Amino acid sequence: MLGNRLGEWMKTYGFLLTALALFVSAPALAQAQAAPEGTPANARPIVLHAARLFDVESGKIVTPGEVLVEGDRIKAAGASVEHPAGAQVIDLGDTTLMPGLIDAHVHLFLHPGTAEDLQTVVESVPERTIQATLSAKADLMAGFTSERDMGTEGAGPADTAVKRAIDEGLIPGPRLRISGMAISILGGHEDAIGFNPEQHVLGNADYANDAEQIVETIREQHKEGSTFVKVYETGRDQMVPAGSAPCLGDPVCALNQLGPQQGDPEFWEFHTPYQYTEDQLKAAVAEAARLDTNVGVHDQGEPGALFAVKAGVASIDHATQLSDVTMQLMKEKHIPAVPTFTIFEYFADHAPTPEAAAHEHAMLDYKIHEFKRQVAAGIPFAVGSDVGPFPHGTQAREFELMVKYGMTPAGVLQADYLNGAKILTWQNEVGQLRPGYYADVIAVPGNPLEDITAVEHVQFVMKGGVVYKEQGVASRE
Repeated sequence: MLGNRLGEWMKTYGFLLTALALFVSAPALAQAQAAPEGTPANARPIVLHAARLFDVESGKIVTPGEVLVEGDRIKAAGASVEHPAGAQVIDLGDTTLMPGLIDAHVHLFLHPGTAEDLQTVVESVPERTIQATLSAKADLMAGFTSERDMGTEGAGPADTAVKRAIDEGLIPGPRLRISGMAISILGGHEDAIGFNPEQHVLGNADYANDAEQIVETIREQHKEGSTFVKVYETGRDQMVPAGSAPCLGDPVCALNQLGPQQGDPEFWEFHTPYQYTEDQLKAAVAEAARLDTNVGVHDQGEPGALFAVKAGVASIDHATQLSDVTMQLMKEKHIPAVPTFTIFEYFADHAPTPEAAAHEHAMLDYKIHEFKRQVAAGIPFAVGSDVGPFPHGTQAREFELMVKYGMTPAGVLQADYLNGAKILTWQNEVGQLRPGYYADVIAVPGNPLEDITAVEHVQFVMKGGVVYKEQGVASRE
């Protein structure tokens, strides 16, 4: 399966890591280690001071705000903290201190320009890996200190090299959970459909057609460095004429009591076929659990969403169509939906033809309608943008869109920090300004509870006690 390509990949990545180290490590480390009087980063405590601090658990603003950092961890946080002798004080002025943002759905190996399904065909893995390192830096500078990369889309386990380079301090980037290639069925979502079969164009996911192959593929990916499992559960997505409702004529939907949804006559105007059964997904979840990790699914709708929730996945990503029974189970099991509005908006606004634009806008309108229903139902959410096809470093718009379509600023931020950290299995290390957590701290202008777009203008970024970005700093002592 993947093993016969591993040797070639390892040679490529070894050379690539060496080249990247020579190219970017010196300036990156120089920036990271910059400190007053020539002292290296983390040599003495740091106190961050600002006009405000966002307390994640309460969802409220603390005034003023301070964070004491020792090494790569937070020592204390609140309205005031101890100022140890010799501590470096960074006054961030009229800003709000917040934990580093979390993006639970990114694609570091995708970028705007070349069509997504052609990047794996026309761009080499080393080229795409270099692009991924630039994307990782852009995301960090935008305030995203933790991310879940949802598949390299044809670049194999190259995300292992990027994660390792970040962890070793060779390049700047977020903390990463990585999946390698996502898993899909033959002829399914992200397969190379429509090309000349004689050219044997590779798909953008690893193939697994039954439970046994799913487990085998997960083990192969884990061997190559993956830290969670990404499964494509649905596709291809389409709007269907009112009254046609393919699912309602499917015995599988009837068996799972997926009938008309009360008060939502538009519900079945969207259709996306499922790829794996509940039992197959349970095999994936069980194998991931054996490896102390979890499964995130690309899942646009029913009945795939119900199968995934029953199987116990960590998140339902995209979550365009969720039935009443699925939403009730999501609340009971605390499985968040990750809406990814930004990618839908981008595709609608950048469609290649008027016909494609009409289709994408119809899909977005349907998604907005259903999201409002999901918010009213009280299901949990996390924040993920699906950044890659649109420019890295701009994905904080996802917060703005989730507020625009029905959530409160505090609700979106708590969804990002609390549920996002849990999805990434870092719930006791990131997502809050608390003692013992990683010193991943950002500062945004103004008050994000009054204007959520503040998170799109991050002025200060610290990750693991190292300052990577400073704009408008009032003073350093």
